[in-house]
Amino acid sequence: MTPQEQSQKTRALCRIAPVIPVIIIRDAARAEGLARALVKGGTPVLEVTLRSDAALDAIRAMASVQGGHVGAGTVLTPDDAKRARDAGATFAVSPGLTDRLIDACTEIGLPLLPGTATASEVMRALDAGYDMLKFFPAETIGGAPALRALGGPLPQVSFCPTGGISPGNARDYLSLPNVICCGGSWLASETNISAGNWDAVEARARDAAQLSG
Repeated sequence: MTPQEQSQKTRALCRIAPVIPVIIIRDAARAEGLARALVKGGTPVLEVTLRSDAALDAIRAMASVQGGHVGAGTVLTPDDAKRARDAGATFAVSPGLTDRLIDACTEIGLPLLPGTATASEVMRALDAGYDMLKFFPAETIGGAPALRALGGPLPQVSFCPTGGISPGNARDYLSLPNVICCGGSWLASETNISAGNWDAVEARARDAAQLSG
């Protein structure tokens, strides 16, 4: 799967809902219930970050939830990509982009949403064939105004900003012509996951699904 084909896949996923839940899960036993709540609430594209020992088992559990599209976040190496794919991830998200990661995702057919923070990084991703990108860490590197500015010289690129996105600023990003969706961790808080409070998770997902620019 070429980088161009990967971007076609990730672009289609990003169009499904305005917010992709960014999930850190420490107990895989909670994963299926969490995924069901998020899907039911209208945010079916799920990013499970590889930041805990439970992440791959969580991806396996979530992959069985009908209507969901489960991907792996914090994919840094070819081994991360392969383990995520083998666990059932249908896409990968990385904070940056390396040649080794491009080669690995191309070889195993795993769509990659690579992270960028500067115009040079965006241009480098474009040279590699990617035109659907993550903008990270969004709030720290200038927020919506910075992303709007990138749209001037680089209008052919679309973004999913993540990092510091909240219900209070999500619309600032979603209103930009070069933003398709954003990633947010507020939908699946550690408190609600630990408590199994799926009604609260579903309610947050439902509110997020109604966000627009």
